[in-house]
Amino acid sequence: MPDEASVCRDCLQQLPYTDFYKSPYDNYLARLFWKQFPIEKASSLFFYYPHAEYTSIIIDLKYHSRPEIGFDLGAYAAERLMPSGFFDGIDCIIPVPLARKRQRNRGYNQSLEIAKGISEVTGLPIISKAITRKIFTETQTHLTFNDRLENVKDVFRLDHPSLIDNKHVLIVDDVITTGATISACTTELCKAQNIKVSVFSLAFTKS
Repeated sequence: MPDEASVCRDCLQQLPYTDFYKSPYDNYLARLFWKQFPIEKASSLFFYYPHAEYTSIIIDLKYHSRPEIGFDLGAYAAERLMPSGFFDGIDCIIPVPLARKRQRNRGYNQSLEIAKGISEVTGLPIISKAITRKIFTETQTHLTFNDRLENVKDVFRLDHPSLIDNKHVLIVDDVITTGATISACTTELCKAQNIKVSVFSLAFTKS
């Protein structure tokens, strides 16, 4: 359970939790990627509805210098998913990288903070140097699906494929809406040899 200083119990009780972990190979999130790349498993902790009160959790994490929220919710999510076997067979965690400019302005990568929480519970290593984000892109929030795809096209670069060759990697992000960022990231990761890809996000925006 996250510390009260990070996420209050009332907020946690309000969260509309998904049950994706019950069918990780076939759920709303996994289906986003079926036509884009060969996905193994996918899960999210909760559904994200932009105007709900609990969305302040994500806003604080991303924009109000609260990296501890990411760590605590990552650990909390891992504790919920562990009994289902979701992490079985996964070798490592790859947080979706931020561009250097954005990470410098924010002071941290929220996806890395989430990954740290998951790693704390599962013991899975984090590999953050295999792939980098080359370009500072505009926010995706108000873009159409096609614009999102164009916005993240060719923004990632696989720097050290040997770090993930022959591994089952878990890509971690904060919020997934269309899956455009994950798809772009995975397209680059799949240049490594014989990798498998699973996906986890704190939140999923269900259309």
